[in-house]
Amino acid sequence: MHATRPVPREAVLIVNARSRKGRDQFREAKRLLEEAGVKLIAAHGVKDPRQLKSKVDKAVDDGAPMVIVGGGDGSLSCTIDHVVDRDVVFALLPLGTANSFARTLGIPLDLPGAVDTIANGKRRRIDLGMIDGDYFANSAAMGLAPMIADSVPHNLKRYLGRVGYLIWAIWCLIHFRPFTATINDGENANTLTALELRIANGRFHGGVEVIETTDVDSGDIVVQAVVGHYKRKLVWNWLATFFRLSARHETVEEFRGRRLTIETRPKLKISIDGELLGSTPAVVEVAQRAVEVVVPREISRKG
Repeated sequence: MHATRPVPREAVLIVNARSRKGRDQFREAKRLLEEAGVKLIAAHGVKDPRQLKSKVDKAVDDGAPMVIVGGGDGSLSCTIDHVVDRDVVFALLPLGTANSFARTLGIPLDLPGAVDTIANGKRRRIDLGMIDGDYFANSAAMGLAPMIADSVPHNLKRYLGRVGYLIWAIWCLIHFRPFTATINDGENANTLTALELRIANGRFHGGVEVIETTDVDSGDIVVQAVVGHYKRKLVWNWLATFFRLSARHETVEEFRGRRLTIETRPKLKISIDGELLGSTPAVVEVAQRAVEVVVPREISRKG
């Protein structure tokens, strides 16, 4: 029944005004939504990201039929918890750097296109990932990605976007070391030397399609390990993945299931949708069909 219900025409808009594009595009988003026939019950341009969760929580408690969140993957991931198993539709405006969640859902990355999706799209019920009970929308990682996220200068990310990330990634790579990881699916424990672990609910990580064999309604969670002892192998995997070369599969091992445990030596931080929100050891799970989102009527598989 839910799949045939129309997308609500009333919503609360909540935009992270500190995201890369949010400060400039909050007013434009409000105007475009109203012109598209979406009645805004309330609209909030939030300058303190710590208030995003409380704004979404209040909107849901007040009975908003749809909550529209504008921001990067971190903003979307930390707010989507509040619509789990609730009778509310979650819609998004991709205003971040990588916008991996929007890419996975096939949502246009430009503001007019994203607004058009909200106004003319359809509902889709999707899975969420969980790490130690904390929901996440798209992907998590351990290894170099959290090291970058933990130290990247804010202005470098804000003004240079993905290029800034690349510059800082090269600097961090020099100081990075491989680690030992054990991935247990309840029946088998696999121990390997890893350069990076990616935990995927969706196909995109860092704005690049990393795992083509999963989707946000697959019913399982995927852990992809870039294996090896030498950092140049990680660089090669990045390049091969970015350019979609078949050789990218030669440098990884994948594990999937509804529940996996991960241990590492040494203990590592976990970057969840771009935010440092966990550490190893960790329990990784899938929350099947946890939320309803708005997607285009015709979903593109292109990034």
